[in-house]
Amino acid sequence: MLDWLAAPATGLGGLFLSSFLAATLLPGGSEVVLFGFLALHPGEMWPALGLATLGNTLGGLTSYACGRWLPEPEKVAQLKQVQWIQRWGSPALLLAWAPLVGDALCLAAGWLRLNWLAATVFMGVGKFARYWLVAQGALL
Repeated sequence: MLDWLAAPATGLGGLFLSSFLAATLLPGGSEVVLFGFLALHPGEMWPALGLATLGNTLGGLTSYACGRWLPEPEKVAQLKQVQWIQRWGSPALLLAWAPLVGDALCLAAGWLRLNWLAATVFMGVGKFARYWLVAQGALL
């Protein structure tokens, strides 16, 4: 089923794509792909971490961009994710990796017009930390 992971180059490309799609509103399990890739290619940990983080962060920025396209909020919604973003600002995006709420946080950050650079940094740090933990489990 995951034969495409066997070759490092195609596996890394697939990992990037899987990570990107998993960070959008589409369902996906990029952690499983990373784990499987590293089980087959343990020497490729840093390229795999870098591409998974980049893909997932770009996917989060896609959700952020979708939020920017929404009309500016006149009255701020009472959604929990919006309240988190209002209270914590860009650092709340450290949780952008979390299932279900992560996509909503990214969307809310764009809707509230948070600084895109700060949002990107916090998204990337949180996503890297999650992938690093998955990589450590794969390399045991």
